[in-house]
Order: sequence, then C-alpha cells, then structure tokens
Amino acid sequence: MGTAFDLEAVGHAIIAAATDPARWDAAMDVVATATDSFGSMLFDAKRPLPCLPRSREMGPSFEAYVSDGWIDRDDRYNFIPLMKRRGAVSDLDVLSSEEIDRHPYYQEFLAPFGLRWFAGVKIAAGDDLWCLSIQRSIQQGPFSPSELQSLAGLSRQLGSAAALAKMLSFARAEGALDAFSKSGTPAVMLDSNAAVIMANEPAERMFGRDLLVTGRQLACIDREATNTLRRALHALLRHPNPPAMLSPIPLPRLQGRPLLAYPSRLQTSATNAFTSCQVVVVFIDPDIYPKPPEIALQNCFGLTPAEAKLARLVSSGEELRTVADQLGVTYETARTQLKTVFAKTNTHRQAELGALLARMAGHPATLTVAGSTFEANHS
Repeated sequence: MGTAFDLEAVGHAIIAAATDPARWDAAMDVVATATDSFGSMLFDAKRPLPCLPRSREMGPSFEAYVSDGWIDRDDRYNFIPLMKRRGAVSDLDVLSSEEIDRHPYYQEFLAPFGLRWFAGVKIAAGDDLWCLSIQRSIQQGPFSPSELQSLAGLSRQLGSAAALAKMLSFARAEGALDAFSKSGTPAVMLDSNAAVIMANEPAERMFGRDLLVTGRQLACIDREATNTLRRALHALLRHPNPPAMLSPIPLPRLQGRPLLAYPSRLQTSATNAFTSCQVVVVFIDPDIYPKPPEIALQNCFGLTPAEAKLARLVSSGEELRTVADQLGVTYETARTQLKTVFAKTNTHRQAELGALLARMAGHPATLTVAGSTFEANHS
C-alpha cells in the first residue's frame, strides 16, 4: 500500500485533544481514518497502562489485551529503541514474515480479531516518550516504506502537542491541589509509577513527621501499612475499571491515631495519555479534625439520623461492610444510604466526605466542599 495520509487532519486532532482531554478518543478515530487503518491508540512507551486513548474499533481487542495479560507480554515494546531513532517503525522492521506467522502475539492475540500490521510513531517531550500505535487488519496489509517515511515526518510535528498537553495537565493538577489547600487538607499527586510529582503545602508539612517519601514513593513508619497503600495504588493504576470507592488506608504514626489515606485515580488520566498526574492521595488527620456531631450533619445537610451515623463512621475510615454490621443493616442498604449522603453533601467519594466533615469540625461556619472541583474517577 502507498496511501497518501491526511497528516494535517491528524495534527489538528492531536492539538485539539491536547487542549481538551475529552477529545482524545475522537482524535484516535481521526488518526485511523486519515491513515487508512483499522484503529489507533496512544500509549506510554516506557510503561504499560490499562487506560489509554483508543479509537472505537480497538475496544474489543484492547479489552482482551488487558484482561488476557497481553499487556504484560507485548513484544512490540522491543520496537521502541528503533522507533526513537527513526521516528516511526513497523513490524517488518524488526520481524520477518515467517517470524510473524509463528509469533504467539500475532497468532493467538491479534489474529482472532483480524488484526496484524502495526506502525508506531514516536511522540516525545523532554524525557517523556509516547507511541502513537496505528493498527491495520490482515487484509489491509503492512505499512509501506513511503508511508513510514510520512509518519516519521509527523512524529517531528507532534512533540509540541505533547508538551502543550503536559503543561495543561500540570495546571489542572495544581488547581486540584489548591482546592484542597483552601480547607487545609493534605493532598499529593502521583504519576503512573506511583511516584510523588507534587504536593500541596499541608501535605509538605507532614513529610518527615507523619508521612515519608522514600525513593519518591509514599510510606509511613509501618511496613505493612506502607505495602497496603502501595498495593492499592498499583490496583488503581493497573486496573482498567478500578472500584468506585476504595476504603481509606490507615497509616500508623509515632503519636496519635493513624492518618487516613484516600487514593483516587484522576478522571482525565483515563483519556489523556500525556498527563503525568495519574492518582491523587488525600490525607485526613482524625486527631486534628474530630468528626462533627450527628445533629450537625442532620441540620446542615438534611441527613436522617441513620444517614448521619453512617456518614460519621464512613468518614472515619471504616469499611462500608463493617459500618453496615455496626449499624445492623445489610451492605446494600448501607450502600444506598451512602449514595444518598453523597448526594446531600455534594460529595462523590469517601475522601471528599471525610474532608468536608473534617472542615466542619474545624470551621463550623464554613460548609463549602474544597474538593468539589476535584476530578475523581467515580460512578
């Protein structure tokens, strides 16, 4: 094949998505159409992530890619060094047709979906590297040398889009941290390796005392609690559909009750491969901010006595099933009540509810939810 690509359309779509993360999937549709291909995706070339922009047609194969473990057995990551040098790379630059015919990745994974041929386009900004993965079917055939040359030229144009997207994602993350800072709530942003990228001032005051950062990873004085936190972060980053509500993780301290850590994946990280900020962890100190009385919750938010009791227990770090047992109700009843509490308090997750109740305890006259503008992945 020697198709003339509509690279201008690709460039416009990528730039538009860089400014509006909600348009990334649509941009991948444009890439597929403009290159006469089956579909396309955009992924971090340094590490596999289960959530990334992709065209509509790639949905079923990508689901199998994650669920069947091919995400951890993708030999095309071995193509990255050549892609970095050339700007664009294809299967036949690395493998022969005979090797492709015998390779499990091509025959066991791609073939059942009618797919085979691939072109990877380098997108680089500073030390960060992404791959625009363009997929063709068996019938469409491989990318020709002239097409790869055109894609290499496109690679040089897309670096500015990546830089713009990174800059905007940091601005959004800083805005979320500032929202928590207004209520004095500590919050930390993490990247796709769960490494600390940025923290607001309340969180920075805790570093070295109640909260540790070792090798850019969050930790506390208790090794088991640290491992629990890191497993939760791994689940958020590696699971394509993480739970809507994660239980808070108690982090023991030398003095006082454990600090409560609430990890959440950023909503836009699922659609914006260029964003470095993937997860936010919010911390609540139960010793500084005791829970407000139940009557205050009833008067301020119109909660029923049962809802107010549940809200206090949940915000203190108790798991919902444990709270249900304490209240003598079923888990489904407690779950329904919690949804009602979220609706009445204009919160969406336990972290936001905890921050709100903590703020009420410290400043009874102020009821604004500082985290209400925070974009969390909730349902």
